[in-house]
Amino acid sequence: MDVAAVGLNRAESMYFRGEYFEQPRFPSGVGYEAVGTITSVGEDIDTSLVGKRVGTIPGYSMNLYPVLGEKAVVPVTVIAEVPPSLSSVDAAAVWMQYGTAYGALVDRAKVSPGDTVILTAASSSVGLAAIQIVKAQGAISIATTRTSAKRQQLLDLGADYVIVTQEEHLPTRVREITGGDLARVAFDAVGGSFLNSLAHAVAPSGTIYLYGLLSGEANNYPVSAFFKSISLTAFMLTELNTQERLEPMKRYVYDHLADGSFRPRVDRVFPFEEATEAYRYLESNHQVGKVVIAL
Repeated sequence: MDVAAVGLNRAESMYFRGEYFEQPRFPSGVGYEAVGTITSVGEDIDTSLVGKRVGTIPGYSMNLYPVLGEKAVVPVTVIAEVPPSLSSVDAAAVWMQYGTAYGALVDRAKVSPGDTVILTAASSSVGLAAIQIVKAQGAISIATTRTSAKRQQLLDLGADYVIVTQEEHLPTRVREITGGDLARVAFDAVGGSFLNSLAHAVAPSGTIYLYGLLSGEANNYPVSAFFKSISLTAFMLTELNTQERLEPMKRYVYDHLADGSFRPRVDRVFPFEEATEAYRYLESNHQVGKVVIAL
């Protein structure tokens, strides 16, 4: 595949720091989410794929198939077409974010009209995708952010409500927003001690889907969740690595991208020569949306 653009993810940052579930084996490349044109295929692979523009769906081994480079070799099972209306830069901001949000909120939680969903770290690329998916499912989104700097941006990007966690008490505000019903689902990238606050904001028998570890703390099951029978469960995009679950996700995301109801937000684009600076910017947490390297 000739690579046109690569979207950056926290997974790569954790990977090259030795904090990911897969440890790098040197020499190892990096990069999970590329968009490019297929130039050749292996034996017994459909040759009609040659010439098509595709994106890669993260979840495979970066030791074996790193994509941050001018060319990449990836398994055919991890590629997906993107609508022709999307630029390569925008198309590099699709599969990790929409796939992760879809997997937890649609495939697992079955979010539907009448639901209220708390979305933490909402200014991340996955958080913004989750806002769009909650809206597409007819539910209400409550986005959280640490400071008020990103509040208006999140509202402009489709969040129904925004809670600034350093200035507002999360459970109290969720109770006010929901008229006391609290949220059935929380989609959390933070974990650690923040789980206790989330548990107070989630309704009895609700679920917290933990998809990130931004706090860096241990993820203990809160006592406040125990007394409300709240489920705490992890979600990773790799859960969708079967055709029975992957194909519906690909169709769902493609169709919503094609009709314009899903719009990837790219915060900043770096040239390939500034890849190190791009990852530093990713780790700064200043972005709202995706960081992309263009080749």
